[in-house]
Amino acid sequence: MIEPVFEDVGFGIERGEFVCIIGHSGCGKTTILSILAGLEQPSEGLVIMDGREVVGPSLERGVVFQGHALMPWLTVRENIAFAVRSRWTTHRRAEVFDHAQKYVELVGLAGAEHKKPAALSGGMKQRVGIARAFAIEPKMLLLDEPFGALDALTRGTIQDELLRIVQATHQTVFMITHDVDEAVVLADRVFVMRPRPGRLFEEITINLARPRDRNSAPFDNFKRRVLTALDRSLDPNAVDTEPKSMSGEAMWW
Repeated sequence: MIEPVFEDVGFGIERGEFVCIIGHSGCGKTTILSILAGLEQPSEGLVIMDGREVVGPSLERGVVFQGHALMPWLTVRENIAFAVRSRWTTHRRAEVFDHAQKYVELVGLAGAEHKKPAALSGGMKQRVGIARAFAIEPKMLLLDEPFGALDALTRGTIQDELLRIVQATHQTVFMITHDVDEAVVLADRVFVMRPRPGRLFEEITINLARPRDRNSAPFDNFKRRVLTALDRSLDPNAVDTEPKSMSGEAMWW
């Protein structure tokens, strides 16, 4: 019998909520994200978004994976514009490029918009992928460790910009991270997974006001809670905590 990647995973995500999922290798985080994106189908269960079942990819869900997946023959701005044109098919060329340029600047690539991927560093390529996902203004943004290749300064800047966009647009975000600091900075809730097969071990609500002070005692307390949950998730005798919400507006399965 083939062991499932994960099992008995169910949760709700409210519209405009920011959820981070964290866990040790082998707990199925990327598989869950791929199912939410409609790129894979679960062997049992389903995903519902805005009252409709997710059965395949859609521009309503923007995805950023660890790899940048850029088109090498297009420039930075053209890569972003390609996504914008897919979303707004009636926009004139100037409108498309103006919209794309806004996101070029958002991720700190102004001056590099005419370069092709071969001329970019790994971190710059990933920033283009992030900008491309932001630019289509999806109902849900699905992020698979998108900041892992970025330097600390750029990562902090884009985290701040991501939160600004989320607050302005009420966009829903589901993000995979291995960085406990990042999870506590960004998330409304953190899902801690346990591995082999993956299960939702504990749900932690981060009820800290934004912007969050990384050096504050309350921030440290939440970091310790997440770290403790990660350690306990490896204990086969530890009991899973039931999710607090199973009926979010955005999706569940």
